[in-house]
Amino acid sequence: MSDDLTLHAHLVGRQGSRADLNTPVLILDRAALDRNIAALAALAAAHGVGLRPHAKTHKSVDIAKRQLGAGALGVCCAKIGEAEALAGGGIKGILITSPVAAPRAIERLASLAARADGLMAVVDHPLVAARIDAALATEGAALDVLIDIDPGIARTGVASPEAAVALARVIADLPTLRLRGVQYYCGSQQHIEDYAERRAAIVERTGYLRTVIAALAEAGFASDIVSGSGTGTHRIDLELGVFTELQAGSYVFMDKQYLDCDLTGDGEIPFETALGVDARVVSANHAALVTIDAGFKALSTDGGVAVVRQGAPEDARFAFMGDEHAALVAPGIGERLAPGDPVTLTVPHCDPTINLYDHYHVVEGDTLVAIWPVSARGRGR
Repeated sequence: MSDDLTLHAHLVGRQGSRADLNTPVLILDRAALDRNIAALAALAAAHGVGLRPHAKTHKSVDIAKRQLGAGALGVCCAKIGEAEALAGGGIKGILITSPVAAPRAIERLASLAARADGLMAVVDHPLVAARIDAALATEGAALDVLIDIDPGIARTGVASPEAAVALARVIADLPTLRLRGVQYYCGSQQHIEDYAERRAAIVERTGYLRTVIAALAEAGFASDIVSGSGTGTHRIDLELGVFTELQAGSYVFMDKQYLDCDLTGDGEIPFETALGVDARVVSANHAALVTIDAGFKALSTDGGVAVVRQGAPEDARFAFMGDEHAALVAPGIGERLAPGDPVTLTVPHCDPTINLYDHYHVVEGDTLVAIWPVSARGRGR
């Protein structure tokens, strides 16, 4: 069975080798990636705020190492499986941002805490905190934890300042847990396209966060770490000055969802589009439509549809045509493109699209320069 390395390893370093890649294939522009990493690192540093980028976006040891090399405190992982994969690749300072509650997962968390430098996790329920404490005691390990605060979407997190204080008191009595602060991620606000509307929503939600932090402080629990934010709100959150570290993730790639947002208030796009999917025309038998080899199995569908970036007319409209195929529709496109012609797509939503691939094909211009594994692909538990 062919895989990316079997198909493409011999192309690494050969001038113009991107044109010889079997498609569909996940493409990463290394220079743009590094510029994005450097841009947010510099912005956070200028505000005296730490950066712990969310690796659920890229799931990559190689990219995490580049972020740490640019000054990041560590990275975030959504699940214990992601954290195991990245820690196994030598990544330190991992924060697991979703509650770990299943019995076997708690055992794995305790085991990882015994061997992973700087591991942290969030908790949002006294029962789970007690179970983690018992598992850590068995391993002879300890763990720094943050209280996860619900920003109003009822997904995870304590639901009130009083609940935060009650949980803090439970944690204080558990010998293996060390309370370091809070996590607050306003996920539903990240993709509000209008800057003023998004800012107003975040100002309101940050006001609530301040009440929780104040309640904890009054009860004797200082929040040394206030972790949160995202690509959509990073500028606003830096301005408001509550977070001690940012969890932005998609900034390294920039998918269509974030390109549709005014991230800065002046229409400026602060990060480059570093990620794409290269596809090819496989059928061109109609004047106004061609078929490409990238369908549901090549692109996530939760963020809308892909956008043609290169290789087709600017007015070409993308439409899924099933598991294996999509159509590009535009007047005369079938007369301008032929089977085998390459097309580059900007992905709708980077995180789940990346999870469809085993490797990044890293390019500089038209040359394949590296093949990096998607280290935590499928590590959703």
